[in-house]
Amino acid sequence: MGVLIAEDDPVSSRMLHHSLENWGYHVEAVPDGVSAWQALRRDDAPPLAILNWMMPGMDGPKICRKVRESLGPRAVYIILLTARNRVEDVVDGLLAGADDYVAKPFDAEELRARVQVGERIVGLQSQLTERVIQLENAMSQVKRLQGLLPICSYCKKIRDDKDYWQAVDTYIASHSDAYFGHSICPDCHDQYIKPLIGERLDPSK
Repeated sequence: MGVLIAEDDPVSSRMLHHSLENWGYHVEAVPDGVSAWQALRRDDAPPLAILNWMMPGMDGPKICRKVRESLGPRAVYIILLTARNRVEDVVDGLLAGADDYVAKPFDAEELRARVQVGERIVGLQSQLTERVIQLENAMSQVKRLQGLLPICSYCKKIRDDKDYWQAVDTYIASHSDAYFGHSICPDCHDQYIKPLIGERLDPSK
């Protein structure tokens, strides 16, 4: 999975880059907020971003707000990285649209765990998006019965597009996703079944 690093401090950026590559991630690093925003707007943007709070051009919270306002449902998991560790700062960062928050100087194992959480969430979001697309495609392909159906007045068969007569259940099953379970309604039971039962029980017959 790709990870975007937006960090204006070269030392911190190199440490992040080295750690993430060792953990198996493909890393893209930018030195300021404007470059980070441009990278996140691309169609092939990394799905996970680690943003420094204070950066030239645009700070981390502002990038978070722009991502949430502009990129729609596309999954971008954002971790804010900052020396600010007051509760108010954490709340402000999360309200701006960050998904997680890591204090500087960061602990490598803590950061790794939080990145892994982000990876799992991005994976789940991607699976959900794929399922929604599959469902929408399936719904768009559902066959619907439309128009006037020629039906026999006596046997109730339906004439199809090829001028063949079919039973109602056969026709509907071939033009939709409906399946039929056959039973007997009370009126037909009284009209057809009861007389047969009576004949079988009548000793004179």
